[in-house]
Order: sequence, then structure tokens, then C-alpha cells
Amino acid sequence: MRMGMKRAGTGLVALLMLFLAACGSTDKTATAGGNDSAGNSVAAPAGNTAEQATRTVRYLDKEYTVPAKVERIVITGSLEAMEDAVVLGVQPVGGITVGGKFPDMFKEITGSTVSIGEKTQPNFETILQLKPDVILGTSKFKPEVTEKLVKIAPTFPYSHISTNWEANLRLLAELTGKQDLAEQTLQKYKADVEAAKAQLGEKLKDKKVVVIRYRQGNINIYPANVYFNDTLYKDLGLPVPEPIKAAKAQETISLERFSEMNPDYLFVQFSQDENKENPKALEEVQANPIWQSINAVKNNRVYVNVVDPLAQGGTAWSKINFLKAAVEKLYQ
Repeated sequence: MRMGMKRAGTGLVALLMLFLAACGSTDKTATAGGNDSAGNSVAAPAGNTAEQATRTVRYLDKEYTVPAKVERIVITGSLEAMEDAVVLGVQPVGGITVGGKFPDMFKEITGSTVSIGEKTQPNFETILQLKPDVILGTSKFKPEVTEKLVKIAPTFPYSHISTNWEANLRLLAELTGKQDLAEQTLQKYKADVEAAKAQLGEKLKDKKVVVIRYRQGNINIYPANVYFNDTLYKDLGLPVPEPIKAAKAQETISLERFSEMNPDYLFVQFSQDENKENPKALEEVQANPIWQSINAVKNNRVYVNVVDPLAQGGTAWSKINFLKAAVEKLYQ
């Protein structure tokens, strides 16, 4: 009899221990939030920590799984993402430096940001130490670089193509909960474009307006939908010069060929950081008789660095600031 009671007591203790262990255990499986019938995001079920909960973000026709709450963002390789961060007031924990420092155009968001290396030289060890929730890389990265980043955190190949600028801004807004600000920014830009077109009227219908980037002593032109060209030719509807139409990517052209294009208005972007070996390169070409024969030069319609020379052209920051500066010059 006593032996039976002893065995029963032992069994009850064992069951109690199993019950307590079950109550004290934590579900370590990440649970994603979903969408309701209206397509709105639904938070993950209660009981999961912010670190465990995930959500799905769609970007350029591909889905990515990210933490439900994104607080620690690292930007590497993508100055486009840095520019969007300025527009939305997002402070990355890690960001790109240029020549070992953060450019002045990013000073509003980099007060506490750690350098993770230069644009094409990410420091994987530093990125790992920052424990990012999300990494914004660049669509220019080679697959092997992206593969290393994906092992650290969910990584987006932030597009460098100008026509994806709205998708880029909306991505960063969705990650950081700043969708309203992004939409307000987009709506205001489009309204500013319409106002600019009305202001310029037919003044430029027969004029050649060109943007070049002077790098390493070379004149670089871009396709009609790349760099600042997207603003000039798509948004403002200005006529596209034939060499711009023919360009398939960034193209270096000779001064002689450029003079044949003979633009009436010329915007020149020249960065000292991109011309360290010859900081007077622009002054030298400006003194060349062939350069001086160009209509824009003869009529004092050459405008150097109307926006920061490091601006990437196809971003919200670039388009907003270039539109304002360019229209002011073109209307003179």
C-alpha cells in the first residue's frame, strides 16, 4: 500500500514539473504578420517579441521577410538609399563614407552613424557588429557581396535606376513607418513639376539642355532615363538630344564630339572627391577653345554644381533639389 502511494506521488511530481516547464517555455519560432481582406498589414499574434515577429515586404516584384519592427538599418553601397534617408529623416546605424567621412549632404542623418566603409568597399565585420535588422545594399553589388550581406541580415538590392526612385522611397518608408511622409513628398514633387512646366512654357522646345558629369578629366553623358536626365526629359518633357537618345549607359565622349552636340544650356556636376588626381581638370577644359565654342558657354548658360556634386540624380532628394535649381536657371 505504501509502495503504491509512493509511486503515485512520484508520478504527480513528475507531471507537475512537466506542466511548469511547458508554461515557462518560450516559442522561438518567428511568426509573420499577414494582411486582412482589405490588404492592410496585420500585426503578428500577441505573445511574440518584436525580434521574433516578422513581416513580408514587396519591392520591385520580389518579396522579402524582415522583422516586424525595423529599427537598425545599415546602408552600404547605395548613396541612393542615403539620399532617401535624408528625405524621410531616417538615421541609419551604419552608413557610407566618401573619402573617410560622411558628406555634408548627409549630416542631418549621420550624427550617430558608424562608417561601414566606402561605397564599393563594405566592411562586413563592422556591419556584423552593428546587428542590423535590415541592410540596404545596391543593385550594383556583385552576387558574392550580396550573399555575404544576406547572411548578416535581410538585404535589399536598392535600385540605382532613376525610374525606380518612387519604389525606392516607398520601400524605405514602409520599413520605417513613414509612408505618409513619402506620399506627401511624391505628391508635392509632381505638383512642382507641373508648375515648372507651366512656368517654362514653350521657351525650350527648340533648345538642347544637357547634364554632364566631369570625372577623371572626362565628359560623361547618360541615357535619357538615367542620372538627372529623367527629370529633364521625362518629367519636364524637354527634347532629348540625339547622343543622349543613343547612349545605352554612362558614356565617356570626347570634347570634340560633345561640341558637335552643342547644347544651349549645360549643367555640369564636378566633384573634387572624384577628381583628386587632377582637381583643376574642370578649369583646364573650360580654357579649351573647343569648349568655348559651345553655345551654352558663349551665352553664359553653363551651371556648375547646382546641387551637391555627389547627388545620384535619380532619387527623391536629387530630383526635388535639381528641379528647383534647374528651373530657376532655365527660366532666366
